[in-house]
Amino acid sequence: MLDKIFPKIHSEGYKFLIIAVFITIVLYFVSSFLGLISLLLTVWIYYFFRDPERVSINDENYLVSPADGLVLEVTETKGPKELGLENKNFKKISIFMNAFDCHVNRSPCAGKVSEILYKPGKFLNASLDKASEDNERNYYKITNKQGEDIVVVQIAGLIARRIVCETSKDQELQQGSRIGIIRFGSRAEIYFENYNPLIKANQQAIAGETLLARK
Repeated sequence: MLDKIFPKIHSEGYKFLIIAVFITIVLYFVSSFLGLISLLLTVWIYYFFRDPERVSINDENYLVSPADGLVLEVTETKGPKELGLENKNFKKISIFMNAFDCHVNRSPCAGKVSEILYKPGKFLNASLDKASEDNERNYYKITNKQGEDIVVVQIAGLIARRIVCETSKDQELQQGSRIGIIRFGSRAEIYFENYNPLIKANQQAIAGETLLARK
């Protein structure tokens, strides 16, 4: 029960939390009102960087969500040109993470990280479609045990200013393994071929647990 009320936080959050606590203490000596506002922001920072445990289905016939948030679209498209997949047809699911969602991203399947590619870019609102092509982003190509490529893309948003990758090339992942975090509002996308989507636009997804697609 306490884990749900006071979940552990990601290592990226400690420095922000310490700074926020210090500022809150200082502001309380200046103004109790300003101190209260700062305290509320400190609580928000704590929950923004929360890193709860998730239980994945651990079934190769399913893909789980790489992110918490709102499903923006489920569509068919070409693969990312950055990975040389522009001539292949993929299904794509886009998920928007607002400032109150957990921002720890997870692997949708078990497999080997065959490629990681960072692409610098702008910081447009992550809910916009053009953010997929213009914003700062990080690509993960994960090859499952059947030799199929599943691509996860972390996309920075309007106030997000850093994508943190916690995965290395050739690393073996379990379904639901943590792969990184994006600081503040952002977007995640998943490309896949041989699965059928189980989710629709405007549904909420939970990283590592929500079933996105099935063979």
